[in-house]
Amino acid sequence: MNRLGPSRTTRWVIGVLVGAFFAVPLVSTFLFTLRDPAGGLSFARWIALFDPAAAATLKPIWTGLGNSLVLAVVTVAIVLLLLAPTMILVNLRFPKLKPAFEFAVLLPISIPAIVLVVGLAPIYLQIGRALGTGTWTLAFAYGITVLPFAFRSIQASIDAADLRTLSEAARSLGASWPTVVLKVLAPNLRQGLLAASLISIAVVLGEFTIASLLNRQVFQTAMVVVNKQDPYAPAIFTLLALVFVFLLLLVIGRVARGTGKARS
Repeated sequence: MNRLGPSRTTRWVIGVLVGAFFAVPLVSTFLFTLRDPAGGLSFARWIALFDPAAAATLKPIWTGLGNSLVLAVVTVAIVLLLLAPTMILVNLRFPKLKPAFEFAVLLPISIPAIVLVVGLAPIYLQIGRALGTGTWTLAFAYGITVLPFAFRSIQASIDAADLRTLSEAARSLGASWPTVVLKVLAPNLRQGLLAASLISIAVVLGEFTIASLLNRQVFQTAMVVVNKQDPYAPAIFTLLALVFVFLLLLVIGRVARGTGKARS
């Protein structure tokens, strides 16, 4: 019987090529940060990140990183407090609305960021008047951009759990709807909720276009500003951010495998 999949050698070749495709620019960036004016290699530029003399130069990056972390927290709150309960409600009470709801949630992934900003600019003008122009308000836009990714993660857990049976059993025992959602359904969806939260953090930390066009200082825009004075510091922070996102993706992968085992 002929095998339909690629041979082991082919898989290894593809893996090496893909690995090299990602590894070469990362290794090159790392070596760039180690360049010494004398022509050698040293970690002096990495150590300089903690030098008080460089605090003024790096201040935009630390401020942008703090803003991005606040945005990540608010965006995750939007996903957990608005998107997840809405998905549970649609699946339990309004199953006929699932196709329309899914279309609306997945639509942002097909809209370019520049187009999204054009539509959001008048809205943010009113938000600025009502809530101020703090960077945290950018989470409303980020909440839209992460919808497709968070939706898929949560929906996978919903498909693996029998929400209707669980909710009806809890209601028959006298549990209120908040109790049903928080103590019965949420524990069964924790893997999807965790994956949605982690991928939302990854998206927020890597987003540049919306923040730049709406004139907000976040991690990515701050690195562009600092790059004009010190090209090495943004390169170092980029490597650290990539490592952090890579670790998040590993956690998401483990969560996804756990969800797959639960479904089987």
